Amino acid sequence: MSANGEPSLTASVVGGSGFTGGELLRLLYQHPEFEVTQATSRSYANKTVGHQHPNLRGMDLRFSSPEDLDSVDVLFAATPHGVSMEHIDEFQDAAGTVVDLSADFRLDTEEQYDEWYDGHDRPELLEQSEYALPELNRENLEGADLIASGGCNATATIMGLLPLFEEGILSGDEQIVVDVKVGSSEGGAGGGEASSHPERSGVVRPYAPTGHRHEAEIQQFLGADVSFTVHAVEMIRGASATCHVFPDGPVSKGDLWGAYREQYEDEPFVELVAGGGGVYRYPEPKAVAGTNKAEVGFELDPANKRLVVFSAIDNMMKGSAGQAVHAANVALGLDETAGLDFAGLHPVGSP
Repeated sequence: MSANGEPSLTASVVGGSGFTGGELLRLLYQHPEFEVTQATSRSYANKTVGHQHPNLRGMDLRFSSPEDLDSVDVLFAATPHGVSMEHIDEFQDAAGTVVDLSADFRLDTEEQYDEWYDGHDRPELLEQSEYALPELNRENLEGADLIASGGCNATATIMGLLPLFEEGILSGDEQIVVDVKVGSSEGGAGGGEASSHPERSGVVRPYAPTGHRHEAEIQQFLGADVSFTVHAVEMIRGASATCHVFPDGPVSKGDLWGAYREQYEDEPFVELVAGGGGVYRYPEPKAVAGTNKAEVGFELDPANKRLVVFSAIDNMMKGSAGQAVHAANVALGLDETAGLDFAGLHPVGSP
């Protein structure tokens, strides 16, 4: 913040009319260090931000065309896959720091994009980008100028499993089965027929039984293959990962508490929730709705030589916009928690 108490950095959101764009605008609008000077939308150009995001009716800003980008300190791109790689030169001309929330710069190599997506138009930039998840990549984020926010399903999974790899409980050769349940907002504002309320209501629908693209991120950052399935369920916000892990050797509750505390004790947005008292004994998306927090927990199954790991995030926050703002805070040397201090609500309706 500047000496006169005003925000010291300017920011824009490309693709500001979608769900993720709206979350970015909400966070940046309340951020003490950012002034939002532009939000773009092809479909809603000249409409007020509040026209599309009723919670932001107090924001004095209209959507503008993405063809005319303002010069800002930070540009957040909340666009579909493929858009950022096509327009990255324009984005970087407009801003010193670009934070991309699509999948365009998450992976390390052109070969990965050939395998998991439809190739890549600007592979020479992949080695310059930094993965946005600070709990995994904080040191490399400092001063980064091209940041790639992680996928929500991958984020939930990585948050749950990371301590096991960092502390040597897992080596990468073990069998790991991951089942993720996600809310309808993951499909975006234009999610189509499958995300409409009549079709979505009451379902527990496997929509990616095998071969989900987020497997690539998990493999890249954990160094392990996972058997990965995603279900669509009847909630709006949230991603809940249940990981079934079969370690090669014996593991105690003490080993697990030690690993998770070592990894996350000083992290401002991670809560350990592992079978305590009360109604919410394990990680639950409802408990973190609207926040940038991740809840992580575990349970042992000695009879089956199995470890069950649970993690829960708000897919729109920790899995998207919140992670992006957190990463930008780190990259720019700001207070990590700036603009992200919402503690959530209880009780609350569908997350």
